[in-house]
Amino acid sequence: MSYRSIKLIKYPTQEFTPDVFDITTQAIPTPKEGEFLAKLSHLSLDPAMRGWMSPDTESYIPPVTLGDVMRASGIGEVVESKNENFPVGTRVMGLMGLTEYAISSGQGINPIPKELPAEAILSVVALPGVTAYQGLFEVLKPEAGQTIAITAAAGSVGSLVGQMAKNLGLTVVGVAGSQEKCQWLTEELGFDQALNYKDADFAEQLKSVTPNGIDLFFENTGGAAQAPIFERMNAHGRIAVCGLIADYQTDSPAPGPSWLNIIKKRLTIQGFTMPDHIHRFPEYAQALGGMLAKGKLKYRSHVIKGLESATTGLDLLFEGKNTGKLIVEL
Repeated sequence: MSYRSIKLIKYPTQEFTPDVFDITTQAIPTPKEGEFLAKLSHLSLDPAMRGWMSPDTESYIPPVTLGDVMRASGIGEVVESKNENFPVGTRVMGLMGLTEYAISSGQGINPIPKELPAEAILSVVALPGVTAYQGLFEVLKPEAGQTIAITAAAGSVGSLVGQMAKNLGLTVVGVAGSQEKCQWLTEELGFDQALNYKDADFAEQLKSVTPNGIDLFFENTGGAAQAPIFERMNAHGRIAVCGLIADYQTDSPAPGPSWLNIIKKRLTIQGFTMPDHIHRFPEYAQALGGMLAKGKLKYRSHVIKGLESATTGLDLLFEGKNTGKLIVEL
């Protein structure tokens, strides 16, 4: 019996190209004492994967070593086990990689309920949800009546941030890259406003829909939307920097806004990544699962099929062509 996996064979320089990967076939391994074998059913494609393909050893998480299976979150079922905590039949989720089968000791792997759809788990309870939860509640510390702006608002993280903020009584302004995405934000998710950053008069539109300024900014992209939002920040505003996908495939990052407003408006700006808070994953997942069960969070997923589709599927993320949480179904 054999299985396939996707290995990283070279680091991309600027634009991501599928030739950085190699699809290999190997024999299905047998777990050793304390290990289990999981058969993967769904894989998650996330913007963070671009950073994991960088040789930068000073990042928040070590890069994927060339020749290793590409790091990715996934859902699977234990099919063979020598670990009493993960008996055969247990449904599991964690960083098992772009692979059809994975061996694990259980470190960083969480058992998950069998009754929840895989798309719901990967869209809400997994990395996107816990990232949104950490950034909103622990970094931005929202209060009812405030105004929040969110970039990549139609993405897997931003869409959850906006819904949770709306549930708390905030005015929510989403920024996305197409009219269709903007309509989804307002008509389906209940955002107060949604703006297309590609519009020539984006800055004027932003000013019009935020007459009282912006208190909180959840930054996911960098790029064209950043400076106009930064300029609309109110005194003592807070900015959570979650991602800068506009800069992930460039030689050098675009210059950011002037720091003058940081002083004049006494802004608090904090970058964050989930590895710092991984110990709170079960706590956040439980809270998100509760919101999902009560119908307080909606999601949509963009499913592509077959392991090989992962090598080109990442392009959808970087080009903004995905219409929901990007998932590979095996």
